[in-house]
Amino acid sequence: MPKDNSIKSVLIIGSGPIVIGQACEFDYAGSQSARSIREEGIEVILINSNPATIMTDPSMADHIYLKPLTTKSIIEILKEHPQIDAVLPTMGGQTALNLCLEADEKGIWADFGVRLIGVDINAINITEDREQFKQLLERIEIPTAPAKTATSFLQGKEIAQEFGFPLVIRPSFTLGGTGAAFVHTKEEFDEKLTYGLEMSPIHEVLIDKALLGWKEYELELLRDKNDNVVIICSIENMDPMGIHTGDSITVAPAMTLSDATFQKMRDMAIKMMRSIGNFAGGCNVQFAVSPDEKEDIVAIEINPRVSRSSALASKATGYPIAKIASKLALGYNLDELQNQITKSTSALFEPTLDYVIVKIPRWNFDKFEGADRTLGLQMKSVGEVMGIGRSFQEALHKATQSLEIKRNGLGADGKGYTNYEQIIEKLTYASWDRVFVIYDAIQMGIPLSRIHEITKIDMWFLKQYEELYTLEKEISNFKIDTLPKELLLEAKQKGFADRQIAHMMGCLESQVHKLREDMNINRVYKLVDTCAAEFTAKTPYYYSTFEAEIETADGKKYVHNESIVTDKKKIVVLGSGPNRIGQGIEFDYSCVHGVLAAKECGYETIMINCNPETVSTDFDTADKLYFEPVFWEHIYDIIQHEKPEGVIVQLGGQTALKLAEKLSKYGIKIIGTSFDALDLAEDRGRFSELLTELKIPFPQFGIAETADEAAALADKLDFPLLVRPSYVLGGQGMKIVINKKELEEHVIDLLRSIPGNKLLLDHYLDGAIEAEADAICDGENVYIIGIMEHIEPCGVHSGDSNATLPPFNLGEFVMQQIKDHTKKIALALRTVGLINIQFAIKDDMVYIIEANPRASRTVPFIAKAYGEPYVNYATKVMLGHNKVTDFNFNPQLKGFAIKQPVFSFSKFAGVNKALGPEMKSTGESILFIDDLKDDQFYELYSRRKMYLSK
Repeated sequence: MPKDNSIKSVLIIGSGPIVIGQACEFDYAGSQSARSIREEGIEVILINSNPATIMTDPSMADHIYLKPLTTKSIIEILKEHPQIDAVLPTMGGQTALNLCLEADEKGIWADFGVRLIGVDINAINITEDREQFKQLLERIEIPTAPAKTATSFLQGKEIAQEFGFPLVIRPSFTLGGTGAAFVHTKEEFDEKLTYGLEMSPIHEVLIDKALLGWKEYELELLRDKNDNVVIICSIENMDPMGIHTGDSITVAPAMTLSDATFQKMRDMAIKMMRSIGNFAGGCNVQFAVSPDEKEDIVAIEINPRVSRSSALASKATGYPIAKIASKLALGYNLDELQNQITKSTSALFEPTLDYVIVKIPRWNFDKFEGADRTLGLQMKSVGEVMGIGRSFQEALHKATQSLEIKRNGLGADGKGYTNYEQIIEKLTYASWDRVFVIYDAIQMGIPLSRIHEITKIDMWFLKQYEELYTLEKEISNFKIDTLPKELLLEAKQKGFADRQIAHMMGCLESQVHKLREDMNINRVYKLVDTCAAEFTAKTPYYYSTFEAEIETADGKKYVHNESIVTDKKKIVVLGSGPNRIGQGIEFDYSCVHGVLAAKECGYETIMINCNPETVSTDFDTADKLYFEPVFWEHIYDIIQHEKPEGVIVQLGGQTALKLAEKLSKYGIKIIGTSFDALDLAEDRGRFSELLTELKIPFPQFGIAETADEAAALADKLDFPLLVRPSYVLGGQGMKIVINKKELEEHVIDLLRSIPGNKLLLDHYLDGAIEAEADAICDGENVYIIGIMEHIEPCGVHSGDSNATLPPFNLGEFVMQQIKDHTKKIALALRTVGLINIQFAIKDDMVYIIEANPRASRTVPFIAKAYGEPYVNYATKVMLGHNKVTDFNFNPQLKGFAIKQPVFSFSKFAGVNKALGPEMKSTGESILFIDDLKDDQFYELYSRRKMYLSK
């Protein structure tokens, strides 16, 4: 059945600020959905309060509302746009579904004659209400774990008595496993039950028998109005039941499932989707499978929306789930739509993979002092990476290389654990680094049977690990000049980095790279084509692997490379890798805009990134996408293959910036600001000399490399002192200390965690006001795109501060100093592109805290608040295509825009919520006010010192 022509205008609800459990995968889904619906000539109206997203970009929809996600905002929009026919709530995660339900209960959709597409209210209610869902599964004869719901403390106690321990408590209507917990003893039960009832908006929990050690699987489904259902992807969790899927290492396609059980699981998933309602759209279904030969299947849950796993499944298969789900919601059938990758087959097909995908979550526990670091039912990761390889081992290695936690892959880097007790403890209480600890355990000689007994991880995965360690041992017997070609090829095919192989043989990474070139063991690039090469793919979306040479009858040797290099002039944009605190979606926003601007300047654009949740890794954002780790070896090989004009590093946050030195050393052109200028801004010694020359004031500081040097400096500088390591992002390791004892403790702690780093000690300007400016510079002209004043006093990290654009109480004299300093510094650093400068203001004097000649966290916010595409302009300046003076800047903002940080402290009970110089927020929202008399501004201002930590 073709499109429903009665739909002329659709409201899409976004997911709001990024929190743990709901990250930028919903920006990706929302962006795809908006594009998909507009292609049909249908008007799109969008609400989302998150300014850092591509989804809220003016080009994405006909009308965008950066408003709080409340029913009040929904009513305002529906009054403004009476033409809205339908609402699509399945692209904005749990936030959008909950808001949609609330609006339904209040009768808002009925009042305005708006209908729901992509899901129905009944489906949301059934799947979110644990009791209704359980009854439904019983009716359709799908097995579930023994469970009962409780709406009071007393009921909960009775259920526990009946089932016995261990138990799982899961609150209804929550996201990312909020409030969910394992209970092993009756002592902890009371506390966990009370917390669960509090966390559920309807004060209801499901208590079920814990299926500890069972295997966990997910299926991604799509269904159309004709009841055609396709399974897009099967995903296996390497971690067994008991760890939230968002915190699990996951593998696609499923690796250890028998075909008979997989077919049974498919049938169950389809039956479940059909039973929850008659709607066209996407679903994510989760199952547990018993780890014995019986392979009993139990259904865990079903989400009638695009999920975190849908983003992963889309990137894993190349099948754009959100895009197709949006078309199905408009009434299309699957067989009427095109496969976006082959362009020659229909969307009514199930992708086949001739490669393996491994997803590893990225955690940020160092930001939450005192947090419980063990993994469980409540999600704690802040981002994720995905590796693509020809084998599980290669994909696993590529994923570990993508994490950016100073590891070069599994083992073979001298950074593993060597203490038996510590290894056993980390295996027993699933730790964030368990993926590495398994390797350490095998290296120590702990038998696989013992590792399996503790972790319940399937033996197949453990044997894959063991093979890697066996290969490492074998290579360690050789030196660089005796290593046989077949061993080096095997190591590369199993994903070992040159750096790891060098570690095994005690030589340099560059020597291994040269040996590879001499032996003709080079990366080849393969297409992600959804159909295991049965049809030709038209979409340039690549991953790398290694192949043995093929020899033809006439003795010619070659390897098959599917990435054809064109003779167009090319630009590489380095992505920002996994989301983490301090480096989130706002850098992906900048990368996407950088790619689009370079396209407009006539370049072929090449994106390198490994984050499956983002718009930058969408297969049609750049001309070519390399889904590869943002890791030196991978980048260098791509650059050698593609030979671009240069590489843009200033849009991908610290990840891309860290590679600038290496690129510069290897003679690869950095587009925009030079490496020397980037380094000058990072090197406090050189930077302060520059400020002294420019007669610009800065807080007195010194550099120390030992605790003794720090103590001597403290006498000169006076307490309070701000102590921080150099070359870090998001204020990592920063602390304000007020006496010598605190100073010594923090310095020793820092030098232990980041050995060999220089520490900076600044005199902390107590009670100062903090402000920041972002600007675009072409080396001659400077345009300040925005100046923001922080509501909290100086000492709270800029990412954790509420900040206003424009400033609300800086006098003309101070504003002039900020403008003068910004222009002087931008020119002195020979900036070409973007720069962000942070200031402390005390007694009407403006001091410089730091300068970063790159895209900052605030650029997308300023672009949204003023309605101007600043990253587009800055990229054109970097490329030398335009001067700053070519643009007609015309910022539009009535009143003030306030950037409000959002925290995910609820995931970490007992963590100190005090704010200081180290960033802790996971996301942000934007609030527009007409004037400073606004109650919300007044409230923020009155609370500004509440959480300040010293």
